[in-house]
Amino acid sequence: MKDKVAVVGMGCSKFGERWDCSIEDLIIEAVTEGLADAGIGKEDVDALFYSSSFITGASAVAVDALKLDGIPAYHNENWCCSGHIALIQAAMAVACGVYDTVLVLGAEKLKDTGTGGLGVGRGNTPVMENRRTAPGSFGLIGQRYFHEYGLTYEEGRRALARIAVKNHANGYLSPKAHFHKLITVEDALKAPIIAAPLGLYDCCGTSDGASCAILTRADRAKSFRDDPIYIKGFGVSHGCMPHYDPNFDWLHFPALKKSSQTAYRMAGVVNPRDDISLAEVHDCFTVTEMAIYENFNFCDEGTAHKLLHEGYFDRDGKMPVNVDGGLKCFGHPVGASGIRMTYELYKQLQGRVDNPKRQVKGNLHLGLSHTFGGPPQLSAVLIVGNELG
Repeated sequence: MKDKVAVVGMGCSKFGERWDCSIEDLIIEAVTEGLADAGIGKEDVDALFYSSSFITGASAVAVDALKLDGIPAYHNENWCCSGHIALIQAAMAVACGVYDTVLVLGAEKLKDTGTGGLGVGRGNTPVMENRRTAPGSFGLIGQRYFHEYGLTYEEGRRALARIAVKNHANGYLSPKAHFHKLITVEDALKAPIIAAPLGLYDCCGTSDGASCAILTRADRAKSFRDDPIYIKGFGVSHGCMPHYDPNFDWLHFPALKKSSQTAYRMAGVVNPRDDISLAEVHDCFTVTEMAIYENFNFCDEGTAHKLLHEGYFDRDGKMPVNVDGGLKCFGHPVGASGIRMTYELYKQLQGRVDNPKRQVKGNLHLGLSHTFGGPPQLSAVLIVGNELG
């Protein structure tokens, strides 16, 4: 798959509480930008790959909104990884020659559902998921991390707060993000506790949004634009519910490790700390982002909490992570998030971000985007680059 498929256009709506519009409006907002970015019309699209988790008949909604008459439309629902899996499915279809040019689209309208969050405590597995909440589950990662690596509760919460501060600073500069608010470590520590050790600023928002990508064969990419972005590798891993395994330690996640290692091998990444220029990872909670650092080998086990205070993962650090504000500031319209993350990489690798103040400095080559969800456990990784070879 390496270098066989290119991204030649992308679009992203404004994320947030979009009471002003419908799901169709969000779709049109993102796709209008994406088609214009690729320099094509909807008549040039051979197929639609759509992702969402909460919209019944979603591909039909998109086809009707965009008036994509006569082409196939495929819909996948894979929890938080839906957007990434749509990108991967589309890339495989292009690489094997089924289609020349495809539209990948993710959209979600979560603020009009009448339920809290994503439907708190309403898990889809009736026995194992009854009344389980996401903050309650992910909070256990923090408790275990603090215990394993000898952090006091206060020290651990300060490390997590550092992630919240970083992502809010990045999101403050992102015009399309849901939240634009600078916070301090003390703000995060004083915020209401949601599920210890997670406070309000440790949790991402629930938002509306849409994002899209135009994919084509790599050998056709330069006919669309001079600066295409190439798909280098991907990895997807499903797993059983680890938190029901008595040997699971809440620090090492098999799906995270396998999906990242698979993507690294395909992309030819030997050492992600040196080879990856920047990353967009699934920070549904600050503690999730910290666990991802170590499971993805961005740093050694047990060191993430120290490196956070050194600015290692800041926009101007050694390994910039979530430079657009991440889920923390964009929110998480589930089907759109993976494509939105890739949109950020696309713009950064081209040097065309919407606010020059947040352009990552240096010679950027590879970007990694990632989503993580469930139940049970699912992780998807995509690696893209701005050079062939």
